[in-house]
This record gives sequence, structure tokens and C-alpha cells, in this order.
Amino acid sequence: MDFGQAIRNCLSNYATFTGRAGRAEFWWFFLFNVLASMAASIIWHRLGNLVSLALLLPSVAVGARRLHDIGKSGWFQLLWFVPLIGWIFLIYWAVQKSDPQPNEYGGPPAIDATPALPPGAV
Repeated sequence: MDFGQAIRNCLSNYATFTGRAGRAEFWWFFLFNVLASMAASIIWHRLGNLVSLALLLPSVAVGARRLHDIGKSGWFQLLWFVPLIGWIFLIYWAVQKSDPQPNEYGGPPAIDATPALPPGAV
């Protein structure tokens, strides 16, 4: 999954807390969230706050789907409120490989096997 696919997938599943999301989808959307908020803040600091607020729900949703991908409940995201120790656990879980077997949250996320090519390449 590339950057554009991850953004489209996360925004099309704006408030979908069911299913699974792979590492690439989660981290590409995280990067998009940071870049969009920073760019909007450069224009006007309140615009940055609005962008962050608009992206909060899809960020929580993709976080829940990422935890589902490794067999954890999405409620573990509440660990963000536990400074340092909670953050370490969540980051550790976010970088784990996907469970290749179906689990209680569904089948494994689809992996795009085609390599990313630069624009214009055939």
C-alpha cells in the first residue's frame, strides 16, 4: 500500500472501527496527519487545529483497526492517556507484523504485491 492508497482508504473508512489495517496503512496515514496539520498551521494556527480535529476520528479508527490486525482490542488506544509506559506499548504494537491468519476481527488486510513505480514508468 502506498501513501495515496492509505490516505484514500483511511478517509473512505472515516469512522469504521471494524476490520483490520496493516502497518503501511497506519503509518502512511500517521505521516499524512502530521504533514497536513503542520502545513495548515503554517498558514494559520487555528487552521492547523481544525485539520487536526477533522482527522481525529479517522486516526482513532485506523488505530483501532491496526490493533485489531495484531489481535488486540481497539480500546487499548486508551493507553495514550498513560504517559510514557502506555505510549511505549502502543508504538511497540503499531510496528508489529500483521497476523497472517484470520482472527476475531476478520481476515488479514489485503497486501498490494505490485511494487511502487515512479510516475510514467511502465
